[in-house]
Amino acid sequence: MRVIRASEPGYARSVTPEHTFPEPTNTEAIRVIGRFEAGRGIPDAMRNDVRMLGVLLGQVLREAGGDALFEDVERLRLATIQAYDEETPDAFDRAAAIAESFTVARADEVARAFTCYFHLVNLAEEHQRVRVLRERAGQPGREDAADTVATAYARLKDEVGEDEARRRLEGLRFHPVFTAHPTEARRRAVSSSIRRLSELLTQHDAASAGGAEAHRAQRRMLEEIDTLWRTAPLRSQKPSPTDEVRTVMGVFDETLFTTVPHVYRRIDDALRGEDSGSSAPIVPAFVRVGSWVGGDRDGNPFVTASVTREASNIAADHVLRGLERALERIGRTLTLDAEGTPPSAEVIALWERFAAAEPGLAAELATRSPDEPHRRVLLVLARRVAATRHGEGQLRYSRPEELLTDLRSVQSSLAAAGAKRHAFGGVQHLIWQVETYGFHLTELEVRQHSQVHAKALAELDAGEAISAQTEEVLEVFRVIADIQRERGLRAAGRYVVSFTQAASDLANVHRLAKHALGDDAPVLDVVPLFETFADLQAAPEILAEAVTFPEFRARMAETGNKLEVMLGYSDSSKDVGPVAANLALYEAQEKIALWAQESDIELTLFHGRGGALGRGGGPANSAILAQPPHSVDGRFKLTEQGEVIFARYGEPAIAMRHIDQVAAATLLASSPTVEQRTSGAAARYADVAATMDTASRERFFSLVKAEGFAPWFATVTPLEEIGLLALGSRPARRGLSVESLEDLRAIPWVFAWTQARINLAGWFGLGTALQAVGDEELLVEAYREWPLLRTMIDNVAMSLAKTDERIARQYLALGDRDDLATLVLDELALTREWVIRLTGGEGLLEGKPVLQRAVQLRSPYVDALSLLQLRALRALRSAGDTEATGSGADAEQQRLLLLSVSGVAAGLQNTG
Repeated sequence: MRVIRASEPGYARSVTPEHTFPEPTNTEAIRVIGRFEAGRGIPDAMRNDVRMLGVLLGQVLREAGGDALFEDVERLRLATIQAYDEETPDAFDRAAAIAESFTVARADEVARAFTCYFHLVNLAEEHQRVRVLRERAGQPGREDAADTVATAYARLKDEVGEDEARRRLEGLRFHPVFTAHPTEARRRAVSSSIRRLSELLTQHDAASAGGAEAHRAQRRMLEEIDTLWRTAPLRSQKPSPTDEVRTVMGVFDETLFTTVPHVYRRIDDALRGEDSGSSAPIVPAFVRVGSWVGGDRDGNPFVTASVTREASNIAADHVLRGLERALERIGRTLTLDAEGTPPSAEVIALWERFAAAEPGLAAELATRSPDEPHRRVLLVLARRVAATRHGEGQLRYSRPEELLTDLRSVQSSLAAAGAKRHAFGGVQHLIWQVETYGFHLTELEVRQHSQVHAKALAELDAGEAISAQTEEVLEVFRVIADIQRERGLRAAGRYVVSFTQAASDLANVHRLAKHALGDDAPVLDVVPLFETFADLQAAPEILAEAVTFPEFRARMAETGNKLEVMLGYSDSSKDVGPVAANLALYEAQEKIALWAQESDIELTLFHGRGGALGRGGGPANSAILAQPPHSVDGRFKLTEQGEVIFARYGEPAIAMRHIDQVAAATLLASSPTVEQRTSGAAARYADVAATMDTASRERFFSLVKAEGFAPWFATVTPLEEIGLLALGSRPARRGLSVESLEDLRAIPWVFAWTQARINLAGWFGLGTALQAVGDEELLVEAYREWPLLRTMIDNVAMSLAKTDERIARQYLALGDRDDLATLVLDELALTREWVIRLTGGEGLLEGKPVLQRAVQLRSPYVDALSLLQLRALRALRSAGDTEATGSGADAEQQRLLLLSVSGVAAGLQNTG
């Protein structure tokens, strides 16, 4: 009997279990898998971790589902691996047939098994990254000059002199803003289980091979993997905005609160050597962390004024608890007696004021710390922070600056008494934490759509009864004012206006604040968000008008002529395609930066970069170094979301490395050589940019503006089903259905293409753009010398590496539109060809072996989940034309599809 290939019409209805291929022997399986792993260049330590975790997962599968489940998983795994082996050209068809042969219940179990495997591989890879970072930490000179603040500072000093380099270091600012956009497909329970596994893997590394501790760690890992297997991978209901706040707080509790001061210390160590820790540091507290979680109400009706208030309260509680514990911990170790380390008059006064106010507590602390004045005072400060958290009477601090004053008094006292290591060691860490986080932890930002403001003002100007929505808009300003009174201006003061299309959109915010509170309106830094192609082009004119408004002039006068402007990456990419959007964003930054420089304005550009490449994602440090002159100037602010938050900040060593890298690029971006290189290349290749812009936009529009594109897109990807996933509190689309691209938010636009293994949002139009230029020698030169093009090409290479044409063809075949499918596949082939020609070698990512290994290692396993997703998608699409829709069988297929979506997201590691 002829086997029907997966790409042939009618495949979904024709494949039956008897169409499977002969299975290889166990010996052959070991040989094939071993050859595949060896070809990926996996380091021995990581290979051992992957194998150990894989064996433990296999044991769990056998115990939970019997040998039959294990064997089914292995059959599909082997077939998808063999599909990458030229010796077995029919393996892909065999893998597809195996996926079709399972019952829905078995397919469900197999999908869960592969998803668990991805979580374990991701864990092993992260563990290997930490190993490498720890090995490098003791070997100076192994990292590139642009990779650390210390080496970037040395390079800057050579170019501009020590005084100017020092001034720029003092003004350095890195400002990540965490958002609740729903791109993290894992449940919080799954993330917690993985975190526990990570700790056990570290314990296993430290134990003697074959010893009792290693055995104990393996036994506990087996238990944890069993927990991972038995934990439902899908959320039963969408998280509330408050749930999202608490999830993000986990990153602070477990990583960022303690890690950021260590970043400062490591940089100071590198810059000052032995002097670090014994005198005042030269490294400022340059990190500020923002949050939209609980503040971003654009398109999310569940984020209300009360949610914003609660988000601020939760964050404040976390940071105050952290400061209290840190003060107590360092205070307990400061057992320096008064005779050898006499306190200053300021420290004595601090103690006496406390003793007069709280004689009972003072007596208790004096008994615990006799003749240890510095210890007593730090424990007093811990009590005062606790009182602040509880809102208790006269002990509480009214603002963080008061705590900083007290800490600096202790620091000065210790330094004057000769205890400099203590003054500029543990106490300095406390100062850095307060400077970074204040009493608010995250600088909470509010975002709302300009049309909501316009509608509210129209009601208020009419003088009639206002709607519930308008009352809610006004209540937000009252909450912001309350937060500022309780925690200071940094706690909540930025107000981002989505879809800013005119200067009046910004003035409307101040008008609404006055409607809410009159002269008691909160202090606001109104931030325009330019998102569409047209808005980016109009940005300089809009800003020039906005800064003439009295409210803007007054606020800028208070801040030293500072202004913040946000640029939206995802909507501009969805608007004109990724190539034209990147070029438009560069041009907009260039023009805004030039206007700001001529107007003597200190500009901060806020980059709305999503986690995925189709939303402006990719390595931040290389993107920073490709920005126009004066668009960075030592300040970099960007959104961080979903899985990116946990990937970059969830593990201390990786978080330290990431912050150091981004801060280094931020410092180096304004060096004369980098600015000259960037501006010079942009001028030399302006004609290339113009050709690419026109050609890419025309190609993009030929697809997205084709008649029937939106419903076709919803058919060939799991777009509608993604909306059923309980990923986040925010709705996935603006309307009830997707009739046009405008109805769709950028996140599901990217997420759906990623799930279909096409990744179209990250690359479509680039091949045509490069083909339009045509001169390969010129383009290779431009790739080498033009940072913007290099960053674009490298990001596209990564996006293309995660595509799979065999899988993509099957998704595209669901739409019964050969013209659109051919357009996509032709552009894919053309883009891949040009990217390889420009980057060199015979394949993608050949110059980035670690990234290439990560992609190649996962690809066969992602294929397995994609094949399971396809069978479910075909069944659901077929059921949509019958009376079976909504039946029990339909619900089973839907669950299988959603399980596979979660698994593919884990495997590809970027979603929306």
